[in-house]
Order: sequence, then C-alpha cells, then structure tokens
Amino acid sequence: MASRFCYSLLLCISLTLSIGPASKAGGFDEAQITHIGYPAWFKESFLDLQEDIEEARDAGKVGVMLLFTSEGCSYCAEFIRTSLADPYLSGRLQDHFDAIGLDIFSDAELVDPAGRDIRVNQFALEAGAGFSPTLLFYGDSGRLLYRGVGYYPPERFSLVLDYLIGRHNEKASFRDFVATRTTSDGQLASDYRLRPDPLFSAPPFVLDRRRMPAQRPLLVIFEREGCRDCASLHAEVLTLPGIRDLMGRFEVVRLDAADTATPLITPDGTRTTPAAWFGETGFSALPALLFFDEGGKEVLRTDALVLRQRMVNSLLYTLERAYEKQWTYQRFARSKAIERIQRERADNAGP
Repeated sequence: MASRFCYSLLLCISLTLSIGPASKAGGFDEAQITHIGYPAWFKESFLDLQEDIEEARDAGKVGVMLLFTSEGCSYCAEFIRTSLADPYLSGRLQDHFDAIGLDIFSDAELVDPAGRDIRVNQFALEAGAGFSPTLLFYGDSGRLLYRGVGYYPPERFSLVLDYLIGRHNEKASFRDFVATRTTSDGQLASDYRLRPDPLFSAPPFVLDRRRMPAQRPLLVIFEREGCRDCASLHAEVLTLPGIRDLMGRFEVVRLDAADTATPLITPDGTRTTPAAWFGETGFSALPALLFFDEGGKEVLRTDALVLRQRMVNSLLYTLERAYEKQWTYQRFARSKAIERIQRERADNAGP
C-alpha cells in the first residue's frame, strides 16, 4: 500500500515517527498512507468563494462548507469514509450546503468570502485551518458560521449540522448547544475514572507564568469521569513509552472538566476552577488538550481525536518551538514525515 502512494515526498506526509506501534484507536489506522478523494457530489469550484456562496444562496441553501485536507491524511480520509459517506448525513449536508474540498498546502489562487484574491494556503492559515481536516461553514452573507478542527465522527458531525441548519448558532455557542443535547452523553459511556499518574502534577494548580517563565512547557489535559474517549486516549496513546518520554519534558496537568471546587490559576494569571476554565476555552468535546510554552503562551489546542502520531507531533511542535517560525501544526507534521522518509531512503541505500 505504501509503495503505491509514496511516489513523492508530499504524498507521504502521514508516515509515522518511530515511537511505538501505529495506533488504531477510533477504528482506523492513522499511519495508513491514504489518497484523498472528495465525494463525487462535492462542487467543482472555480475557487471564487464569493460566487460559490451566492450560488448556494440562490439555491435556497444555508451556505457553503469548505473541507480542508492534506494529501495522505488518514484523519481526512476517515472523515470522508465515515461521516461524509453516511447517506443521512451527506443528504442533509447537500440539502443545506454546497461542499468544496481544498488542500491546505495548495498554491492555487482563490477569491475568499470577503472578495480578496489570496492563495489557498494563505487563506487556510488565516482561517485557522492549522490541522487537517478542518471544516469551515460560511453563511449566505459570507460570514463564518462555524470552524471545526480535526476529525469529526458521524455523531459529532450530525450535531454540527443540527446546530447550523436549525440556526442555533445565532443564539448559542456550539458547546452550549451540545450540552443541551442528550446525544452528547454518548461520551459518558464507560466506567473510566480519573486515576493518578506520576506524569501529572498534583494540586495546587498555580500555572501563572507571566512574571517568571517555567523551565518546561505546559500541557493541560481536560477529562471527566465516565468519558469513553478519555479512556481511549489513556489506553491507546498515553501508555506508550515514547510518548511518556516526551511528556516527561512537560509540566503536565490533568483537570476534571466537571470540577467546580478546586481553585487554580491559569497561565495568564486568572483565578478560576477547572470547570470554569474548560467552559471559557470553547471546547465542546473531551478529552481536550492545551499546549503552552515556558512563558505561558498558548501554542496549540485541540478537542478532536488525537492518536499516537498526532500526539507525538503535537508534543514535538511545542518542544521544538515550531510556532516561532509561524508554522502551523500541519506544516510541522509534514516536515517530520519528510525527514523520516529521507532517513529511511538513506538507510536503505546502504554504504
């Protein structure tokens, strides 16, 4: 399979680093090399997004959905295979939105919803599409309605469609909307408990780094008892020796997203509780990860599915200060894959 797609470095961006076995949590193998093919019903756009939005409005639709992917991305392929291949979900999407696929790294020129001429890769950067896949929904006026970063399984993607088609976005955040839906309890479907781990710092949680930078970057993990996906993160990712070695170079704080009692001070000096801080982040799923540098600057966040490779790259992105070069996570991940391919080619070439 790998030889079929690895005819160029750029088509091999989802190859893994050599830290532990490939993870298959979430029902798929994130190390698989996958060609990204959009569904046949995606719109063939001339990359004039203003025109695309106008055509969607004229057709009586809510707007346009942009799906940002990158070649070889297993998370992108899984979203297409599961969420977009579901007849009910794809039917609802087509009824209410025109869907357009874009590659995060494309140099093609487009007209953005504001009417600017800009390259796709720069538009992706400005629109916050640092991970692939990223979903951007634009309304009929060209206003951004919703940004979804990372893999969205069918259940969560269905909630996004409910949120937008019902125009709940006009009166509530997505997190608040999810909290009102009984389907959100699907995450609370296991006997998982927040057990101690020697990697996790103990309270009191004084994370203020404004006046005196810490010696290590900070990783904050929000979880909750009974969280099925939290249990999977621990079983499939956080138990791996290579990942634990990298996490040992961080101050790691695990917080209960439902805890309204434990006091803490955030990296910017705010006095709050874990539950209140979680609410302020805008996260709508668990587990959720926040990465900070030694000075308390947030450098990366996600509440989407994180398997072994994505966790490794997220840790290294912070440790190697890739953000200081204005690199997105996805650009950094691609560079790591290319490095590995080059090493493997050199090793295979022999003396």
